[in-house]
Amino acid sequence: MAEGARSALRWESHRRHFEGYLEGLRFTGEPRLAGLEEAMRYSMLAGGKRVRPTLCMETAWVFGDEPAHVLPSAAAIELIHTYSLIHDDLPAMDDDDYRRGRPTAHKKYGEAMAILAGDAFFGEALALITVHQKAEVEQVLEVVRELAGSTGVNGMVGGQVIDMQQTGVGDDTDPETLHLIHKFKTGALIKSSARIGAILAGAPEAEQAAVSEYASELGLCFQIVDDLLNATATREELGKSAGSDAEQGKATFVGVYGLEGARRQADASEERALAALSRVDGDTSGLEEMARFVRNRGS
Repeated sequence: MAEGARSALRWESHRRHFEGYLEGLRFTGEPRLAGLEEAMRYSMLAGGKRVRPTLCMETAWVFGDEPAHVLPSAAAIELIHTYSLIHDDLPAMDDDDYRRGRPTAHKKYGEAMAILAGDAFFGEALALITVHQKAEVEQVLEVVRELAGSTGVNGMVGGQVIDMQQTGVGDDTDPETLHLIHKFKTGALIKSSARIGAILAGAPEAEQAAVSEYASELGLCFQIVDDLLNATATREELGKSAGSDAEQGKATFVGVYGLEGARRQADASEERALAALSRVDGDTSGLEEMARFVRNRGS
């Protein structure tokens, strides 16, 4: 079997096991909180590419660990990602009515419940790591530090704030600010997904650094391609509103660099991601396939 086919089968195995684990998550036995749990599971089980958790699982595999070992942390990452999507869709933020082809959480359950479902995901993510992740105490603490750092002020939330500050500026955003937005907003959690897999697998520091560089470029490429799709795809293809970034005057790679310039930026980011993997002593074919998938999705 060709290397690419083996990698594809392994990714599918990661995804299948992850979906089963996620399906099994329950958050309360209190009947009066059933509505909150329903809202959480509505968003959590809405599908999606599961790039972040499967990246965590594949990175653990690269360094000799069983992907199933990191499932609690991989799920924690996905809960954080889901919370960010719920809050991003709110009227005070991106004001989107559809996510993954169906009504957003606030459209189905109301704004208050959507906000609280997102808040609850943050606490449940920490519980998954600290209660259910089997690892040395120092590894668990490092995973918590990593996830907190990529989620907070100098991570996902900070990136969203700068993004909001640039709304209306759009095409006039300088490239440095544009890259900073997405280093924080999108790239930080993708980078942490790979780092957490490496941490739990006991990877050497030098190889953790190489995987971090790879994942940073992967996150950048992911965002550039998102911008390209938002500018060129239909709502049916995206599963959410198309063309919304331009309508809101948001800072995007397409707005700053143009379509062809954005494609060149994505190509360069993919190349840098693949180059970083040359410093990893292991079978990185699956991570290489992920970089190619991220660059070519929607093509």
